[in-house]
Amino acid sequence: MDLGLQEKTAVVTGGGGRIGSADCRLLAEEGANVVVLDVDTDSARAVADGINETADTGEAMALECDLTDADAVADSLADVRDEFGGVDILVNNAAMVDARSRIGDYDDDIWNRDVEINLTGTYNISKAVFPRMCERGWGRVVTMSSMAGWYGGFGQLSYSATKAAMIGLGRTMALEGAQSGVTSNVIAPNIVVGDWAEMTPEELRENVDEYFARIAEATPMRHLGTEEDVANMVTYLCSEQASYVTGQVIGVTGGVDLFSF
Repeated sequence: MDLGLQEKTAVVTGGGGRIGSADCRLLAEEGANVVVLDVDTDSARAVADGINETADTGEAMALECDLTDADAVADSLADVRDEFGGVDILVNNAAMVDARSRIGDYDDDIWNRDVEINLTGTYNISKAVFPRMCERGWGRVVTMSSMAGWYGGFGQLSYSATKAAMIGLGRTMALEGAQSGVTSNVIAPNIVVGDWAEMTPEELRENVDEYFARIAEATPMRHLGTEEDVANMVTYLCSEQASYVTGQVIGVTGGVDLFSF
């Protein structure tokens, strides 16, 4: 199926990370030019180089950018316009998720950091990109939330709160872009673990982590997901075929959000 992404330009924040890099690769495979935007320059360059070494894909460029700095975001987007023209697709993927603590013991610095990176960073780049999409009459925004943003996450206060805010941000852009040819959707994945997704809960418990094993046990499919599972949905939502899909929060979960017994 032709997803209609040839000659489109996609900016993927956190593009050097596990999910972000999968997003970049699949969008490029569909013909989009991809901007791998990340605060980690080496990771961004590795992803972009890998795409550019592959035949029959869109072109990729790596850009270092601190999303919490609105001026740096503006400078990076000016570079994108110089290289590819305007931005057609924005994948809001960058986020921090490394804290586990109950609210009474929560580190205020971690809270402030996560609000700044996860939420304000997403706001900064969305504010810079979204109005231009509306002016041009075509655009796709996909914002990465989480099951923790939908249902809460024990010990993940700042992550859960900021990921819940992503839902409000994404759906508000859907309302504002609906009459301008711009869609905005939100993805709420289960945990994704690459090759470990093939492991049973018992194998995860023995070889990896009790935490992952418990999530797999709570998932009706009885296994965790991969980065590509998420990237497949991202790519579809960025396509011409998804032109009538907007304002949705879509779980890529293996059914973990279902009531089961």
